[in-house]
Amino acid sequence: MRPLSVKSSFVRAEGGSAAVEFALVGPIMVVLMIGIVVYGSWFLMAQSVQSLASEGARAAIGGLDASERESLARAEVTTSVTRMGALVPAKTTVRTVSDAQRLQVIVVYDARDHPMMALGSMLPLPPTIIERKAVIRVGGYN
Repeated sequence: MRPLSVKSSFVRAEGGSAAVEFALVGPIMVVLMIGIVVYGSWFLMAQSVQSLASEGARAAIGGLDASERESLARAEVTTSVTRMGALVPAKTTVRTVSDAQRLQVIVVYDARDHPMMALGSMLPLPPTIIERKAVIRVGGYN
């Protein structure tokens, strides 16, 4: 039997291969997981803002004039955002735009200080200002 040289035993050794593979794949997996968490929370916030706009528009249907529709929409968005839990009410603003036939409820949420957005500082981030709209028809049904 021939004694193994140091070089041939080093080439055949597989003891550290898992550590080397993890060193190559680990950082990519960590960044991927952070991206999933950051974008997942952004999609939750965006869907919540859209839901607020839709609920505000639905509530505004009951108004008899433009000012009553606006106050109903604002009240519903304010009530819903406190019940929702995913958004901070102080960072949510509501606008309404109306004409003779349509009422548009616009909800804007500022996600700049959200902890999940700070977590993804090494990633290309989604927009930090989330704006969603809902439109209802209020007249002109001829």
